[in-house]
Amino acid sequence: METINTNTSSSDGMSFADLFEANEIKVANVGDVVEGTVIDIIKDLAIIDIGDKSECAVSLSEFKNEGEPVEVKVGDVFDVYVEKREAEGGIRLSREQAIGIKVWEDIARIQEADETIQGRIENRVKGGLSVDIGVPAFLPYSQIDLRPVKDLDKLIGDSFDFKILKYNRKRNNVVISRRAILEEARKALRDEMKATLNEGDVVKGSITNITDYGLFIDLGGMDGLCHITDLSWGRVSHPAKLYKVGEEIEVKILKFDRENDKISLGVKQLKDDPWATVVDRYPVESKTRGKVVSITDYGAFAELEEGVEGLIHVSEMSWSRKTKHPSKIINVGDEVEIMILNVDADAKRISLGMKQLLPNPWDLVSENYPVGSIIEGKIKNITDFGVFIGIEEGIDGLIHVSDLSWTERIKHPSEKYAKGDTIQAVVLKIDRENERFSLGVKQLEPDPWQAAVEKYPAGSIVEGKVTNVTEFGIFVEIEDGIEGLVHVSEISTEKVNTPVGMYNVGDDIKTRVINVSAKDRKIGLSIKALDDTDYSKYAGNEPEAATTIGGLIKEELEATTRTDDGEDKPASE
Repeated sequence: METINTNTSSSDGMSFADLFEANEIKVANVGDVVEGTVIDIIKDLAIIDIGDKSECAVSLSEFKNEGEPVEVKVGDVFDVYVEKREAEGGIRLSREQAIGIKVWEDIARIQEADETIQGRIENRVKGGLSVDIGVPAFLPYSQIDLRPVKDLDKLIGDSFDFKILKYNRKRNNVVISRRAILEEARKALRDEMKATLNEGDVVKGSITNITDYGLFIDLGGMDGLCHITDLSWGRVSHPAKLYKVGEEIEVKILKFDRENDKISLGVKQLKDDPWATVVDRYPVESKTRGKVVSITDYGAFAELEEGVEGLIHVSEMSWSRKTKHPSKIINVGDEVEIMILNVDADAKRISLGMKQLLPNPWDLVSENYPVGSIIEGKIKNITDFGVFIGIEEGIDGLIHVSDLSWTERIKHPSEKYAKGDTIQAVVLKIDRENERFSLGVKQLEPDPWQAAVEKYPAGSIVEGKVTNVTEFGIFVEIEDGIEGLVHVSEISTEKVNTPVGMYNVGDDIKTRVINVSAKDRKIGLSIKALDDTDYSKYAGNEPEAATTIGGLIKEELEATTRTDDGEDKPASE
């Protein structure tokens, strides 16, 4: 506190003594908040008259309005706080403490009346924000807004109205809330919305939260949920790929449960269901384009437009049947040309095809590879039942194991061939409908059995080597690949139960041909007929002798009939 010369003149020509004499002298008590008038400004001090006989001055730095410095001039009136009477007779005043006391009085009054106070957010502190309401106040995180605020720094410097939750003047502690004000306003809006909102209404709202299953939208007084299935007629992997928190969005009220304040919203319902007219827009056999949105083991889904997807089955991607997985042909995101194969609007299914837009190699296969022509190709695969030959892209030919050789007994094609071998074959049959191409190797050479008919006529005598001895007869190889059977009944004029032990594999024997069939690839031989001079009878249409085990079993079965009493008897009886 500085001592002021009472003879100093003020800006209006009056000395401090004149002012002192002109005013009624009042004694100010320490702790009082009194009204003072600026009577002079000396350097950085404002000379204040509070009606007391003592000299008073306040530093200009204490003069602020809502935290901001103000310009002070003679004649201005301010509240000041009497801090202390000095021994020299002066009085120590405080403008800041006077403001603080006034603020605390306002705080008490505002809380009592449940009113609001304006404050300016100063900075972030532990657990919330510091707000200047005349004195520092604490704004907890939970009381900043109705929902968590992600970027608190954006609020610094902004001013808002607040509710006073509690205060403690002794501890200089005030807790305030902005949320309480927002909740009151929201409740009023909610009551209004409950009275006016109806199912089917189209409203606007702000996205407040995004989850895996949908969007939470603030409609202005109530929150609603738009489920992921109601966001679009098309495929939505996650709502966050379409929308952001804070984004304004137009929605339709699908369901309103007033009792429980639950609102179901929809975005796709703002548009017509595309499947309602899909048959008209995508007729069968029409061509269009689509974007691949998903790939599975059995095919790929292509989006024709928002909400309309179709399946390209793996079998409809290429004329080749060798496609192992759709990803070998197309990828997610590809734009592809496709043909509409089938439309089921009720089931919301569309079958699509890619290969239909390409020439079908099977349409020209008969022209390019007529039956009887000889082709050459590499072996692509070998199985138990035959060999597959690559003809051209999308077309493979099968050489069945039975068409590999006229005479060789081939148990497995791998005995003669290996994958990658180049071989020639004759075109045997083309099945366009079932896309099958049959080939043969043995057909490259004449069938030795056709020559056998002329070479070994019935009645002729042939020599051969025993290749097998069974209970029912002897197999004799006449030439390479040509075998005949001497049935047990044709061994001797005397009854022979079994030839086993009578002949051995490798024996050379002479026989007479009694029957030959190129069609069935059989030659019937006889040893006992060698002594028959009347062999002309063998040149007639005698029944063919069976030369296989299956044929013999069949003959035995046919030679047995069932009698009326259920007993089996030979047909001769």
